Order: sequence, then C-alpha cells, then structure tokens
Amino acid sequence: MSNTLIRLTDVFHDVFDDAGLELSRQMSAADVEDWDSLMHVNLVLAAEREFGVRFSSTEVAQLVNVGELVDLIDAKSGNDC
Repeated sequence: MSNTLIRLTDVFHDVFDDAGLELSRQMSAADVEDWDSLMHVNLVLAAEREFGVRFSSTEVAQLVNVGELVDLIDAKSGNDC
C-alpha cells in the first residue's frame, strides 16, 4: 500500500467518521454507503488540506475511483508512488 493511500485512508476515516473503512484502489462512491455529493465535496477538501494540493472541478469530476484520486494526488505532489 502506497504512503499516499495510507494517508488518504486516514482522511476517509475522518470524513466518514468510520475507523473501520478499508480503502482499495478500486473503491468508488458506490462502495461506501454515506458517500454522497456532500461527502464527496468534504472528502476532496480534506484531501487537498492533507496533501497540500488543489484540484480543479474538471479533475474531480473525472475521478472514477480511489486509485485515480491517489494517482492525481501523487502527480500534483510530485510523488511517483
């Protein structure tokens, strides 16, 4: 598991208030009961704060799963994980 995915897991735990939530690269909003549009906005903002990056609305709209979010974070923060 990449460092980014580990840190992002902590973000998910905080946003969804669920310490038992286990992330995988294939996970999407359909896999998490409370992941609605409002939670998506909260998640994106929390990820931006955690990683010190900014996402455009186009980038966010194109994300399909957690793996794509990890890759986007890595690209924006200069990680090649």
